[in-house]
Amino acid sequence: MNAAQAIELTGDLDPTRFSRLSDMYAYAFATYRDLPAFSALGHTLSYGELEALSDEFCLYLQQHDTLKPGDRIAIQLPNILQFPIAAIGALKAGLVLVNTNPLYTAREMRHQFRDAGVKAVVILSNFADKLESILADTDIETIITTDIGDALPPLKRFVVNTAARYLKKMVPDYSLPHAVRWHRIITGKQVQRPVALTDSGTDVAIILYTGGTTGVSKGAMLTHSNLLANMMQLRAVSKTVIHDGRDSIIGPLPLYHTYAFMMHCLAMIYAGNHTVLVPNPRDINSVIKEMKTTRPNGFLGINTLYLALCRHPRIREVDFSQLRFCGAGGMALTVNVAKEWTQLTGCEVFEGYGLTECSPVVSVNLPGHVKLGTVGFAVPETEVRVVDDDGKTLANGEKGELWVRGPQVMKGYWHNDDATADSITKDGWFKTGDFAQLDDEGYIRIVDRKKELIIVSGFNVFPSEVEEVVNAHPDVFESAAIGLPCEKTGEKVKLFVVPRNARLNVDMVKQYCRENLTAYKVPKEIVFVNELPKSNVGKILRRELREQELAHLKTNTDAGV
Repeated sequence: MNAAQAIELTGDLDPTRFSRLSDMYAYAFATYRDLPAFSALGHTLSYGELEALSDEFCLYLQQHDTLKPGDRIAIQLPNILQFPIAAIGALKAGLVLVNTNPLYTAREMRHQFRDAGVKAVVILSNFADKLESILADTDIETIITTDIGDALPPLKRFVVNTAARYLKKMVPDYSLPHAVRWHRIITGKQVQRPVALTDSGTDVAIILYTGGTTGVSKGAMLTHSNLLANMMQLRAVSKTVIHDGRDSIIGPLPLYHTYAFMMHCLAMIYAGNHTVLVPNPRDINSVIKEMKTTRPNGFLGINTLYLALCRHPRIREVDFSQLRFCGAGGMALTVNVAKEWTQLTGCEVFEGYGLTECSPVVSVNLPGHVKLGTVGFAVPETEVRVVDDDGKTLANGEKGELWVRGPQVMKGYWHNDDATADSITKDGWFKTGDFAQLDDEGYIRIVDRKKELIIVSGFNVFPSEVEEVVNAHPDVFESAAIGLPCEKTGEKVKLFVVPRNARLNVDMVKQYCRENLTAYKVPKEIVFVNELPKSNVGKILRRELREQELAHLKTNTDAGV
């Protein structure tokens, strides 16, 4: 029996303990009432205060004539206190959350809001002009706008909101005549309790949209039972390093993202712990400032964030003596970054693997059993297998597509039966679209996204392998590899490199690749760039690079170049 097989869901880890997410929240609020729940922008809410404010938001939704249980409400906010208040309040009211990237373009908002049939939206005023431009194309009838400081005490709220609106010019002009301001709803004086629901009219709790990196963005329907099961699975594998009611964890990753939402809005609340939100994860100075102030017990990040922190000149000002657990997901954690972080902080990074469609956690490296370069073991009550193109299970060590089956697998894609049927087999296996290997101990190694595979002369080249080799060069900051059409070999590897200093040149990188990669994996083209395109959570967007290059090739071809 390996370490993972010894972990079971028993006792307080039973996912059937609560029938709905609102039951879990009620338990946490009663158990941890006087403890800190969330902090942001220098202000902290206790669990008791979070309960009262989310009750007030819930009551407003329940009394709203145009909304009923099962309707969808979009939350388009950064990491500020309004997010957990609105999310928990909406779930109490029986609405279905649609977490939305605050930095979406108007086109992306239109697609998501129309596809999900969103009836209400909570939006930061900074983005309200985009909502105005697409409102007529949606079913949205209820609009709640908020300024960044609206959840702060009166004096600080005035200072923060005034600075954002008039000094920093962060709030563009917009006209939404029927919108309701946040402070009109949340007064902190509510005495009436909302109606407790036993049945919301739907078992779907959240519709989370995939990143769209493999096509049109689709809404994954996650049920209350999906999320409760995954929360308990995550708790089972982390209970030895997370101390209930005592820990503080820094939260720079955006709450709209499934990874951060599960950790901060579910798992940490159930544990009675304190999340310190960072509104802008790209502001490394702010992340370090919160670390210095909080002396955290835990931290969640992705590879690019860990890398940026390791290389920041002020990172050694942080006292890491209380740091006990660090999680990584969303993209592959490179071995070099993991080692550098551990050397810097004295704390291992527990890399895991997940997908929006799996609520999201599928596997995690266990404390005391971390194997670098892998994403650990499958969490309890989860089956995984690696299959070939015909769905036949492959032997350990062979590369194939990873399939997952467990209570955290989504109900399906919203209003997309064809995509659901393509992704989930009749006996419940979800096809992840990721290439992986299983070793004899049960560790999972993610090789790459199936659709990002580069095929050179019939040989498979995995971009992450090329990048990991190149990133190990002492003069390279980071890199990204893509496949482009090639008349001779079908595809060729093109590499984009962000150099660490001016002494690096293309010939040095190519020679380094030749020394560390099989010939067909060596990039045929190498270009230096100042930065790589990334998602809002810092994931490198290879797809965007490839689309730019293909468009450039087409332009040159059309011009006869």
